[in-house]
Amino acid sequence: MDKGDFKLTSAEIGTLWGQYINGTAVDVVNRYMLRIVEDEDIKTLIDEAVRTYGKQKQQIAAFLEKEGFPIPIGFNESDLNPGARRLFSDAFCLQYLHIITLHGLLGHVTSFSASVRKDLRQFYDGCDNDGKNMYHKTIEMMLEKGLFQRDPYFFPGETPEYVQGQKFLHGFFGDKRPLAATEMIALSFNLKKKILEKTLSIAFSQVTQQEDVRKFFVSMQEVSNDQIQTLSDILRGDNLPVPTSWETEITTSTEPPFSDKLMLYHIGFLLQASQAYHGTGLASAMRIDLVAQYEKIILRNLMVTKEWFDLMTKHQWLEQPPLAPNRNLIANGK
Repeated sequence: MDKGDFKLTSAEIGTLWGQYINGTAVDVVNRYMLRIVEDEDIKTLIDEAVRTYGKQKQQIAAFLEKEGFPIPIGFNESDLNPGARRLFSDAFCLQYLHIITLHGLLGHVTSFSASVRKDLRQFYDGCDNDGKNMYHKTIEMMLEKGLFQRDPYFFPGETPEYVQGQKFLHGFFGDKRPLAATEMIALSFNLKKKILEKTLSIAFSQVTQQEDVRKFFVSMQEVSNDQIQTLSDILRGDNLPVPTSWETEITTSTEPPFSDKLMLYHIGFLLQASQAYHGTGLASAMRIDLVAQYEKIILRNLMVTKEWFDLMTKHQWLEQPPLAPNRNLIANGK
């Protein structure tokens, strides 16, 4: 049998399904931003992102159809209100594209690592290259427009050193050591993702139609703000700068550009994606106070994700992924 004739595994189907759902949600947001952005440089970049995903979406659909799986509903033009007033500034649209590109890169690598069949590996390899190309372009444009805030600088030591004793792990008392460069990676990523999460929660709370969804967005603002404060205080403890907030990049519009279904799903997508970064932060933390804070954040986000799940299912907005066959039902002829 030719390797290209192998049936896709459950993991491979799962990655395609997830890429389709998440991709269509982001695509609708990008299409809206393409309509409101005035800066021609940013507009060109967002247009490229829309066209790139359009091709990927067709390939994902072809993979699923060939295996006999239905194409997910996902999100489409029905989730977009093209006549809505501007909700975001041009600067935020570029920031959004940059952060979402980072999420996409993580998703492509995860999907690639779960794939065995050659054509699927080649597909995700191409997606990864597209993502890296967009990452380069968003970084360059943000630097050019003075919108990119670099991470803190460390001064080099004279010689390499080994860890000396248990004090390296201390963190609750006055003898805590300074942050390690390896710990800064996760702190930086997590803060940037939390700032995006908070900004979108504020914007969505202004325009959502369902009152229970609005209350969730307001509570998400508080959760995100508390976690931003926690991580920022860790940086301030070492006299290091913290990333700037983006709340001022939201207009006062109350006209919904998106469906409540899309907005609620988008926040849930960010919540779930951020848990991977929190886990990375926990794994790389070597100071006890950092470990405790990451554990607290992960636990709180698990509780919030349950609230999100309950809302999505209450409104019947959560699309069901492909399931393993229920052998008991099959055996009983049901």
